[in-house]
Amino acid sequence: MNIQSLLENDATDTNLWFLHRGTIEPKGGTGAHFHNQCEEMFVILDGEAQFTIDGHTSLIKGPAGAPVRMGSSHAIYNPTDRRVEWMNINVAALKGIYDAFNLDDPRVNVPLEPIPNFMVARFDRALLRDVGSLNGGKGTAQARRVLDRTVFRANWGYLDHILVPPGASIGPSTDAEIGGFYYVLSGAGSVTVGAETAPIRAHDAVPLSFNQTKSLA
Repeated sequence: MNIQSLLENDATDTNLWFLHRGTIEPKGGTGAHFHNQCEEMFVILDGEAQFTIDGHTSLIKGPAGAPVRMGSSHAIYNPTDRRVEWMNINVAALKGIYDAFNLDDPRVNVPLEPIPNFMVARFDRALLRDVGSLNGGKGTAQARRVLDRTVFRANWGYLDHILVPPGASIGPSTDAEIGGFYYVLSGAGSVTVGAETAPIRAHDAVPLSFNQTKSLA
């Protein structure tokens, strides 16, 4: 696997432990392991991969991810002949505390279940719905809440999938209890955090702390 660190635990004042992205090479992956002090979500941005949670393995087509609650074993494996774009999000139950226990199980050549016996987050544009003037922004965006806080046990807030067409924008918003990050799946635009505006493009990540006003165009 090839891994790049986009954000680490000091990037925001939230409980985000890290945001990593990279590629899973053919016949590569992360073996089974679990965390008791944090929660994780593997995401594939293209292709397909075998996700395992608590011993259940299914082939998932991207873009999609699988949230993993604390104490649940998980793994990912690329059985194909092409590399897969991959992302990993980890959030600690208590800020600054991380743990991992390796099960020494590569999860290779295991039986597949045709219907996943675990939660799957799908980033399918066909599931998006029109939202006019999102947070007071321009034009019509498309949005969907993929996962909400009830899915997790650690300090996740939610996971949204948003498409901002050319000329549209997400208006400014501030939240005293929600931070996190923007991650750009495709395209390019600009983001404003506080008084600073910067260009963004595919695979950029923008950290967001509590009480920061942010907008995107």
